Amino acid sequence: MNWTAIAAIYRFEMARFFRTLAQSFLSPVLSTSLYFVVFGTAIGSRIQQVEGVSYGAFIVPGLIMLSVVMLSISNASFGIYFPKFLGTIYELLSAPVNFIEIVIGYVGAAATKALFVGLVILVTATFFVDIRIEHPFAMAAFLILSCLSFSLLGFIIGIWASNFEQMSLVPQLVVTPLIFLGGTFYSISMLPPVWQTISLFNPVVYLISGFRWSFYGLSDVPILLSLLAILAFTGICLAVIGWIFKTGWRIRS
Repeated sequence: MNWTAIAAIYRFEMARFFRTLAQSFLSPVLSTSLYFVVFGTAIGSRIQQVEGVSYGAFIVPGLIMLSVVMLSISNASFGIYFPKFLGTIYELLSAPVNFIEIVIGYVGAAATKALFVGLVILVTATFFVDIRIEHPFAMAAFLILSCLSFSLLGFIIGIWASNFEQMSLVPQLVVTPLIFLGGTFYSISMLPPVWQTISLFNPVVYLISGFRWSFYGLSDVPILLSLLAILAFTGICLAVIGWIFKTGWRIRS
C-alpha cells in the first residue's frame, strides 16, 4: 500500500476544503438554523411531539443525514471529476498508484469533509433543542458509514459525468427526493398504511431510521436491517468502482 500517494491525494483535497473553511463552517450553521426556524417553529407548533420526542429534536438526525449525504456526494464527485475535466487524471493513472489508493485518498477526504459538517450541524442543533444520544457508538458508526458510502457514490458519479450538468443530475433528481421522502422530517408510521409500505422501498428510510434510533431509540425499521442496508450499499459501490478501474469505463479515452 502506497501510503505516501494516499496522503498526497488526501492532503490536496483537504487543502481545498480549508481554503474555504469559513464558507464550509457558516453554510451548514445557517442552513440548519433556517430549517429549525421553518420546520421547528412552523410545523413544530402544530406537531408538539413524535413518539414522545419533541418535533425539533426529532428532525435533528434527518437534518444531519440530509447535509452529510449531499455533501459526501458533491465533494467526492467534484474531487474526481475535476482532474478528469482538466486531463490530469492520466498523470495519476500513469503513476505507481493503484485504484484502491486513489479511492482511499479521494473518498477519505470527501468523507472527512462531510463528517466535519455533520458534527457542526449536531453542535448547532444543541442551541435550538435538547438532544440526547442513547447509543453514541451506533451514532458514530452510522455517521461514518454514511459519509463513506455516499462518498463512494459521489466518486462513481464523478467518473460517470461528462459535464457539470450531469454531475448534479443524480443528486438533484434522485438523491434529494429520496431523502425528503425517507422520513427526514417525519416518521413513516405517521403515513397511511399503503404509503408506509411504499416507503419501505426507499433505501434512505433505513439510513435515517437507524441513525435516529442511535439518538432516541426510535426506528421505523429494525436496526439490524438498517445496518445491513448501509453495509450492502457500501459493498455495491465498492464493486462498481472496482469494475470501473478494471475496465477503464469513462476513464480511458
